[in-house]
Amino acid sequence: MTQTENVVGDRVLVAVQAINISRLSTHPVPTVPGTLIVVAGAGPKDSNGAGKSSFIAAITALLGDEQWRFASGAKAVSELLFNAELAAHGDQQWASADHGYIIGVFDVPSAGLPMTVWLRVNREAPYLEIRWTDGVRLAAGASEADRVTRSDEVWAQLPRGAGRRDVVARDLTRVLYGDRVRCVSFLSTSVRSKVATNLLSQPLNEISPERIFEAIAALTGLDAELDQEREARRDEHAKRVRAAEAVDRLREFEVESERLIAAFDRRDRARVELASALRCWRGRQARRLGDAAARDEALDAELASCQEAAESSSEAIAGLREEIAALKDDSLDRALASARRELAGIQARAAKLEADRAVAQSTADRLRGQMPALEELRRQADGRDVAAAEREMSEARARVDEALKALGVADREVETARAALDDVENGPAAAQLAALAARGVAAAGLLDTIDVAEQARDASAAGLVAAGSWPHEHAVIVDGADLAAAAEALADLPGSVLVSSTGVTVVGAFESAVTGREARVKAAEQRLNRARDAQDRTAAAVRRAEAEMAEAARRAEGARAAVRLDEIHTRLESQRELLAALHAAADELTPALDASEEGVSALDFRARTRDMEIERLEGRRSSFEADRDRAREQAARTATERRALDLDGLAEEWGGSVEEAREWLADEEPLTADEWWRGAERHLDAALRGGFGDAAQTGDEMPEELAFLVNERRGGRAAEELATFPAVCAALGAYLRGQEEYERHRRQQIETQLSSRRRDLETATRGAEDAAQSTAVHRAALTEAIRARLARVADEFEKLDVGYGGYGATLDFPVPAAPADPEQRWSWRVVPKWRRGDGQGFVPYNRRANTALMDEKAVKLVCAAAIASSGGGHLTLVLDELGRNLGKEHRREAVALFRRIGEMHGITVIGALQDDMEPYAIDACGQYVKLRRSSDAMPYNEPPVIVGHDRHAERVRMLAEWVVRPRAVPEPSPDAAAAAP
Repeated sequence: MTQTENVVGDRVLVAVQAINISRLSTHPVPTVPGTLIVVAGAGPKDSNGAGKSSFIAAITALLGDEQWRFASGAKAVSELLFNAELAAHGDQQWASADHGYIIGVFDVPSAGLPMTVWLRVNREAPYLEIRWTDGVRLAAGASEADRVTRSDEVWAQLPRGAGRRDVVARDLTRVLYGDRVRCVSFLSTSVRSKVATNLLSQPLNEISPERIFEAIAALTGLDAELDQEREARRDEHAKRVRAAEAVDRLREFEVESERLIAAFDRRDRARVELASALRCWRGRQARRLGDAAARDEALDAELASCQEAAESSSEAIAGLREEIAALKDDSLDRALASARRELAGIQARAAKLEADRAVAQSTADRLRGQMPALEELRRQADGRDVAAAEREMSEARARVDEALKALGVADREVETARAALDDVENGPAAAQLAALAARGVAAAGLLDTIDVAEQARDASAAGLVAAGSWPHEHAVIVDGADLAAAAEALADLPGSVLVSSTGVTVVGAFESAVTGREARVKAAEQRLNRARDAQDRTAAAVRRAEAEMAEAARRAEGARAAVRLDEIHTRLESQRELLAALHAAADELTPALDASEEGVSALDFRARTRDMEIERLEGRRSSFEADRDRAREQAARTATERRALDLDGLAEEWGGSVEEAREWLADEEPLTADEWWRGAERHLDAALRGGFGDAAQTGDEMPEELAFLVNERRGGRAAEELATFPAVCAALGAYLRGQEEYERHRRQQIETQLSSRRRDLETATRGAEDAAQSTAVHRAALTEAIRARLARVADEFEKLDVGYGGYGATLDFPVPAAPADPEQRWSWRVVPKWRRGDGQGFVPYNRRANTALMDEKAVKLVCAAAIASSGGGHLTLVLDELGRNLGKEHRREAVALFRRIGEMHGITVIGALQDDMEPYAIDACGQYVKLRRSSDAMPYNEPPVIVGHDRHAERVRMLAEWVVRPRAVPEPSPDAAAAAP
């Protein structure tokens, strides 16, 4: 019969095979239990990429490491499957694996009872399926592809572990290992759902006490118990939440019930208030009727008094009108108007005289202001009159014009002489040729027409000079017919030589002997100097003429100023005479103006006095008229008010006579109609609030008719409030009567539900208290278990430290308080301590120490935790990047310590190495496994290199056929495989 729990038993892992797991080769890899197994790698560049982490991760999944979360389905294990996207390189494309296998062979040392366990890893749920069989049953084949294909065939032949279905991840540890801890690990691979703190990945003194406890908990299997404690706290929290929710529900129902009861009580009070409102309304009607009767009697007497006052005022008004008519005679107004017209005429004449005087005075002042400047200009005339001065200025202007003309001639002569000098200086016969070209005479230089060598030219010229000839460089050749015109053109260039068919002609004569170009330059310079001298003389003459002209202009201006000054004297005298006449006229007009102003003032005073008297009489008349009008208006109002009292209507509203109303009021408080109304309105508002609560303001819960009437009342007009009061009371009374039966039934329901909810609260409270008690008991038991487990780790730590060169070590682990948050993990603190010498006290791990000591203690602490977790059975400790943080001088000792501890305590230590760690571990380990992949173009690794020393020869022979010769051979039947030695 198939065993369904702890099927592996005391067997230990002796071989592992991976199918479609990362890039690992499908070759079986034997393992030597109870020693140190190091896993090295050789990837395309270095050890990275060879699959070391995937290999040891697959071993931890096979051995049921709880860090894979098997209870939750172990989805993270599916991340170990071959992924084509990660393996793609260049144009190489492969397909991702949708499933794979992790196969392990287990055997009892020296007993020869092997068992093969198959873990099928799926991309989709279920992520893990487990089957097993006795004997060695691996996937054999000549190639990787053959072994992959063969694995599916073997899986199909294996029996299901749970009858008709396969064992899945949540039952792996129970079915295979009976819930015993078979593997603890420190892995840094990213496919793990939870990465425990690696005590060997960094200096021990850099790890916090909380993380040290987490690492020891992972190694000793305390994670599951801590999770159970958290689940207990979650259950307690959930029950407390349910109890609190029951309290809240009861409180909410009580609040709601209280609200309903309060609403019912309000409606009861509303009925009382409505009755009070109707009584007040009855009192208002009685009071209004009584008050109206009393008011009618008073108004009758008041009406008679108003009529008498109106007649008296009418008689006084008639007398005042006669007095006012007598005062309003217009003779005084006519005399005042005539006097004002006369005064206005005199004032107009006076104003015109004043304006004329001001104009004359301004003109005289302006003329006097011009005189000083004209006096100054008159002195420049030197006694000349205007005619003489202007004649002298004309003569001076003529002299200036003559001098300017002479200066222009001198300037042209200077320019001509300068041009001649430039021509002479610019080359032989240049001036002559230019003068002839200007006259249209064709000519050429004598030397330009002779074509001889340069030395001959100079010799010929020397000969001409020696022979007494004229300078050849100024000679020009012209036609014989143009000789006369040429001589005339060169008249301004004395010494010019004309050569023609008729002979040689010299134009003009020289002041001295001309011997060549220097003589002509000298002559031109002398001409230029004479022209400049003449130019200076004419310029001086121009300046003298201009000065004389300026002087003549000043004298002419002075003569004209003298004439202007005489004219101003004449005009000024005329203005003085005009001012004297204007002053005399103003003096004559002043007495008449004063007399007219006095007459107008007297008449105006009399008119104002009369107007004041008329105004006073008009005021008295207006006062009497106002009294009369008020009396008439009061009489009309009184009559209207008597009609408005509507005694008959009020009596009809009251429903009786005035005497009956007065009798009813005699038994009540002496209130006015408004007070009765305010009381009725107050009681009605209280009835509405009692019937509908806060909804009375919005009308949302009111019947439609009542809501309409209430909205009509909210207009704020008293007439509408009074008119709608009876209808509102009637509608409200009908609503309240209709609610009475419902409220009695609802009160009974509320009492029943309150009893039921209180019973539910008691049940939830007891459940929460029981859960709290259970959690406390579980936490106490877990506390003792954790303390016992940590104490065992401390004992093993002490033994290992003393047994391997130390002075003793221990752990300090105070019990922390449980967290209040149910989702928070119960965090403990573990502080390693050790002695540094015999007889010394324990020193905490975070005290400063040398690196070698820290590395040694970290290795011993990891081994102590592994020994404590084994419970006396076999345990596999898996470490990723073994010794990465160790110094070079301590690596070999640390690796040797792992091997000795493993062999002594039956622990298989599997550690993955980096390149720099391999030389130190290869000689100290019990088995060496090297995974190889030489190129990224390879989808799978090459066959691994395995070197091991297993003292159990039977086990080696059993695995030899599968490991040494993995070729395609007929697969034995399940029965034959089970019987294989």
